[in-house]
Amino acid sequence: MPHTTSGTNGPLRGLRVIELAHIMAGPVCGLMLADMGATVIKVEKIDGGDDTRRSVPPALEGESAAYMMMNRGKSGIALNLKSPEGKAILHRLLAEADVLIENYRAGTMERLGLGYDTLKAAYPRLIYCALSGFGRTGPYAERPGFDLVAQGMSGLMSVTGAGPGEAPMKCGAPVTDITAGLLAAMGVLAAYTHRLRTGEGQAVDTSLFEAGITLTYWQSAIAMATGVAPGPMGSAHPLNAPYEAFQTADGWITVGAANQTNWLRLLGVLGAAELADDPRFSRNADRMENRAALAAALAPHFRDGASEVWLARLEEGGVPAGPVLDVLAMHRDPQAVDREMVVEVEHTRVGPMRTLGLPVKFSATPGRVHGAAPLLGEHTRAILRGVGYADGEIEGFFEGGVVRETVG
Repeated sequence: MPHTTSGTNGPLRGLRVIELAHIMAGPVCGLMLADMGATVIKVEKIDGGDDTRRSVPPALEGESAAYMMMNRGKSGIALNLKSPEGKAILHRLLAEADVLIENYRAGTMERLGLGYDTLKAAYPRLIYCALSGFGRTGPYAERPGFDLVAQGMSGLMSVTGAGPGEAPMKCGAPVTDITAGLLAAMGVLAAYTHRLRTGEGQAVDTSLFEAGITLTYWQSAIAMATGVAPGPMGSAHPLNAPYEAFQTADGWITVGAANQTNWLRLLGVLGAAELADDPRFSRNADRMENRAALAAALAPHFRDGASEVWLARLEEGGVPAGPVLDVLAMHRDPQAVDREMVVEVEHTRVGPMRTLGLPVKFSATPGRVHGAAPLLGEHTRAILRGVGYADGEIEGFFEGGVVRETVG
């Protein structure tokens, strides 16, 4: 197999993936597979590569921090797919591949002669994973898609924000991009399981829009049952109370007293046993109906003490709670460190740098982040040699503008 930065461990060791994807959703799919041991070759356009390379600032030694986050653990080749020679190189890569990931606009792969029907005929075992804004079928299939648009259309923005009457607000993280990538990785693995049984490849198709819809399970359940669309509730839960953030004397904490046992435990910690006899708060349904009054009754207690003090008391009392951390504080959190959710890799140009780790742990085949993101076309020469091209042919590709490489 061509050059790879992937290691030899991980449950997907031996799975060969070609990533024709850019920005976020497709690269999330590729990085999850790479972290679990797959060999992932990222194919970028020779003129500038993945658009995320220009998502700056910030940059480290001229390399986009965003690009390096999304493409760690992959090998990189820069290839002109509009040239016959570039397409021939891609076909040679596909002949040894198990999976193709792409998130081009609808029709792009077909215009390149690389659509699913064409590739299926040539490589019947290939798993072809397509990510898009709205899916490859339906009235919106031709529309471009972005996380902001998907969050708005999926209903997420209508339930995100401080409360009713406020301006629509998207989630701080690009949740439809990331979730679409995770769904795609799940789909690829399901298709791979099918292929292990039957020998047949297939197309896997998911989208940002569907990812956003998937994240509305609770709100959709409420809307389907009541005929009323839920609105934003700040940090509160649409089905359980108290379950939200409270301000303390020096910051904010979250409190998840979301069932009757934890509600009574919370009252014990607060020294507010009288609230147990208040008919407005007797059962969860009562607390939800009177959620504003409940929050008003609880808030003064928390403002009387520091976050650290309250968190210690809540932990001792068996009440789920936690601090509201900023991202840097999260990186330093001992649980995140112990679970290897912040790891160090060696980048060709930057040197040692931190990135996020694999969120799934395996007892027998542990995955890990195998390396940093490639420079544009960093492994072009090695990848071409790995699929049988002679040095003279490779030099001809460089001279003809078919491929590109960047060295450290």
